[in-house]
Amino acid sequence: MNTDTTLIFSLDADALASKLSHTLRIEQGALERRGFPDGEHYLRLLTDCSQRHVILCAYLDHPNAKLLELIFLAQAARDQGALKVGLVVPYLPYMRQDKAFQAGEVVTSRFFAQLLSSHFDWLVTVDPHLHRYKSLDEIYTLQSTVVEAAPVIANWIIDNVTKPLLIGPDSESEQWVAHVASLAGAPYQILNKTRYGDYDVAVSPIDFSGFKQHTPVLVDDIISSGKTLQMTLAQLQQTALPKAICIAVHGLFAGDAYHLLQQQAEVLTCDSVPHPSNRITLAPALADAVRAML
Repeated sequence: MNTDTTLIFSLDADALASKLSHTLRIEQGALERRGFPDGEHYLRLLTDCSQRHVILCAYLDHPNAKLLELIFLAQAARDQGALKVGLVVPYLPYMRQDKAFQAGEVVTSRFFAQLLSSHFDWLVTVDPHLHRYKSLDEIYTLQSTVVEAAPVIANWIIDNVTKPLLIGPDSESEQWVAHVASLAGAPYQILNKTRYGDYDVAVSPIDFSGFKQHTPVLVDDIISSGKTLQMTLAQLQQTALPKAICIAVHGLFAGDAYHLLQQQAEVLTCDSVPHPSNRITLAPALADAVRAML
């Protein structure tokens, strides 16, 4: 695909779209967005999409408020004659509910995947929360590329932490945390977590006696309620270890989670979701993935 025929639009990710436009040398399109008094969307593509390959770039935290605009814009681009429509979303929502645990529960991950797959030709995202799915291909029928945040997180740890000890929140995270630890050349420990509800979790004690000179680095793909990290930090405060660091790919920070974690540790995230904690950029890795798609 010739990048001269490619056009990128930003829904709410102007800085990221600008970086991708500059790095990939593709045109950044203009659009008009506003709301009607009744709350409905007004959208207008100000740059013609005819015979162009179109990319929509968006942050999909709080997806319920943004999804309709994405779908409207994708369809409008097709109506103008776009050749293909791709989607760049560093954070991919609706991956949590991957199974019906009770009769009548909606497996939203599958339905969300069907919805995006029906409106887009391809997708680039970062570390989706894969638990019971082995890959996005199990539920998405579009072409997808998953960018791994592990290398950039490992590089940050190498550059900024002396003698790190990586800590994963639960057994589900072990493969991912082990990968980051291997890239950073650091040891790691995995917690045993039991979840009783969305905000009710228990973490078993860990023996840190063999790591007295190490800085604990808690690594997770998503921080939402932050309860698991808070309980782990409470354990760490009973040790003689240095002040902990919490790193997440996607910082959602429900309620006062960020404020509470900041009281106990240094907290930083990748810039997949805009937040004051963003310290690790994903733009170069996303650009490489988009370039491969193009």
